[in-house]
Amino acid sequence: MPSMTLLGQSLVSGVLLGGLYGLVALGLSLSWGLLRLVNLAHFALAFLGAYLVYHLGTVWHVPPWWAVLLIAPLFFVFGVLQHAVFLYFRVTELTSLLATFGISVIIESALQWIWTADFRRFETHYASTSLKVGPIYVPVIELLACIAAAALAWVTWAWLRWTYVGKALRAAAEDPEIAVAFGINRRGLAFVLSGVCAAYAGVAGAFIALISTLAPSQIWTWLGVVFAVVIIGRLGNPLGALAAGVLIGAAESVAMATFSPAWAPVVSFSVLIVLLLWQPDWL
Repeated sequence: MPSMTLLGQSLVSGVLLGGLYGLVALGLSLSWGLLRLVNLAHFALAFLGAYLVYHLGTVWHVPPWWAVLLIAPLFFVFGVLQHAVFLYFRVTELTSLLATFGISVIIESALQWIWTADFRRFETHYASTSLKVGPIYVPVIELLACIAAAALAWVTWAWLRWTYVGKALRAAAEDPEIAVAFGINRRGLAFVLSGVCAAYAGVAGAFIALISTLAPSQIWTWLGVVFAVVIIGRLGNPLGALAAGVLIGAAESVAMATFSPAWAPVVSFSVLIVLLLWQPDWL
């Protein structure tokens, strides 16, 4: 058995990684839950954001927080345009899975063409900075990612719960015909939400650039675990996505410390399978 210090460090690292999982899952959860669109391109968009932050930082020396302020509005526009295409071609929940898979492949190919398939790392002077709490080290960048995920999840939850736009989005997702009959502009709200989801991918990409090693093929590495996070957290539930991300991240990290790193990919799907067997109507 590993020492208590190792378990504690693994748990802290897992919770912080889970915050990043929740941040990446946030936009997909909203898109799937409220728009009924399974947007696989969300992962590719997050990595496109990561590469843009990397490029702006290494070539133009733009700080990551300024890069996010540039990228998020551009991604918002991309999300709006993507939803316009989906509306024009009447993309359904199932066909959105296939269409966005194609978009993901296109983005991955573009990343390889521009930045090649080599692994890249955005080195910053604060990337290795940690806070020491007793025998436990807390990486600052991972902590900031977790705080950003918690803040965005809470703000999004409050927006959906207390504002007119949020209530209208939930009503349109629950019963579109009745919502439209009561004067809700379902189409306009869908454009806004699609743009917000894409902007969230840009924010997640900034932290991916600062924390992870970048390679275009990494898009598919994140897909499985974040899909599990979205389903476990329940569709359209921002706080649920964050909680599920923390659960999966902590479970993976403890499993790696206790057994073997090879067990990490098994954890998320094991939790998902157990949950769906216990509650078949969870979705």
